[in-house]
Amino acid sequence: MQQNKHGVVKLFSQFGHFSLVLIIGFSTLNANDTKSFANFKRAQQKSFQNYQDKRDNDFNSYLKQQFKAYKVYVSKPLYEQPKPSKIEPTKELHVEPVGPRISIKIKEDTKKAKLVEKKKIKKEIISIVKEEKKLIAIVTPIQSIPKDINFEFYGSNLGFDMPEGIKKANFYPQNQKGISTFFDSAASSDYENLITDIKKISKDMNLNDWGVYLLVLKISNKIFSEEDDSKLMSWFIFNKLGYAVKVGLANKHIVLMHYSKKTIYSTPNYSFDTKKYYVIANYSKGRVGRLFSYEQDYPGAIKDMDLSLKTLPNFVSNMKKKSLEFKQFGHTYTVPFTYNKNLIDFMSTYPQADYDVFFNAPLADKTYKDIASGLKKYLDGKKASDAMNFVLNFVQKSFKYERDNQQFGREKVMFAEETLYFDKSDCEDRAILFSYLIKELFHVPVIGVKYSDHMATALYIPIKGDKVIVNNRKFVIADPTFINANIGMSMPKYRSKKPQSYIVVKRD
Repeated sequence: MQQNKHGVVKLFSQFGHFSLVLIIGFSTLNANDTKSFANFKRAQQKSFQNYQDKRDNDFNSYLKQQFKAYKVYVSKPLYEQPKPSKIEPTKELHVEPVGPRISIKIKEDTKKAKLVEKKKIKKEIISIVKEEKKLIAIVTPIQSIPKDINFEFYGSNLGFDMPEGIKKANFYPQNQKGISTFFDSAASSDYENLITDIKKISKDMNLNDWGVYLLVLKISNKIFSEEDDSKLMSWFIFNKLGYAVKVGLANKHIVLMHYSKKTIYSTPNYSFDTKKYYVIANYSKGRVGRLFSYEQDYPGAIKDMDLSLKTLPNFVSNMKKKSLEFKQFGHTYTVPFTYNKNLIDFMSTYPQADYDVFFNAPLADKTYKDIASGLKKYLDGKKASDAMNFVLNFVQKSFKYERDNQQFGREKVMFAEETLYFDKSDCEDRAILFSYLIKELFHVPVIGVKYSDHMATALYIPIKGDKVIVNNRKFVIADPTFINANIGMSMPKYRSKKPQSYIVVKRD
């Protein structure tokens, strides 16, 4: 008998072998023997006949067809030229304030208020039946049911059960046939509960596509220690969740590729017809090389990897405190705030998406209220231009300037939440934070202004100074990296330069 690498007997599948045995031994088979043989044959074909999803049989047959070679591309970096290594500050300058006097209003989070009220009502109901629950617990104590895999996910302890078919799946042999074998084992298992649980947890935790990506990878890595098996597991789950995800072969190893409509920068990618599939695991790590894969998507798996972060995930609170301090005209100002470290850890995993993802992501409600409250005591009563310049100086001076490659060893755009957390940041990080604060505190239109090696912002307000024209509207430059500069002042280097592009900051 032939055996695979795990010592499992590999049975001959050619029906001709069995037919010969059947003819020779027919006269000696009784009814029980015939029944046993029929059961045996059905057992060999079970995985092909009993797929729980009708799409799987055709797709697995398709996987057995000849793979094609695909050439790798690496998407362009975010900047064509290195950002400035040092930013020279300008002199502090008093300007005549203009505009109405400001009184900052911090909006209430009605959704959160309703949630607090619901929790209050729930606690009251629980207290009413507390004694009854105690009596029940004494008679029939409730025991937690252990799961096959358990892990911590940004503060939450999660557990999942794994069907036997998935546990036994493995990438063997290490070629195209091994991919089909793995898929066959996973597709013939009772995987529905696993997919249902992933969907439910994703919804409960309000995970965006990136959050789902991290959750699926965590699950796959807990099931399989072998990297190739783990990638195939992720591929199977993503397809069942409706995401357009492919696998390919490069040097006998699995490459996992995600379809994205928008560019994921500095990431190897492959073109399948008009779609680009990105090897996210190799973001900022160089090329993968040529690989062999298939053209057709899994039926119904059409969702692209959308990295937008329109609302924040519901992670367990791991609140930490920090204070930002800066000086202006001889006075020292302090702004204390709290942040959720679980949220910071999540954001730190992000690859380089389009700038609109970062410019349009929210701050955590508690963090924003702390920052807004800290600024409010300095802003209220000031004229509009003076108040906005104060916020600009706050962002300019509260952090040390350092380029991403020095701080992280790679290009990294930070969400506003991250910029507040880290002591160092560069131009686009400050532009993202400043644009969010200006939009929320003053409700004025703001855009990101991108040069070949720098990022600033511009405001749609009636103030004199350097301007850019976008859609026939004049926006006044505000540079959060040009220390001591007021609104309307560009760095000398960029006064005569035309920006490469503009990022629209959406208003609520």
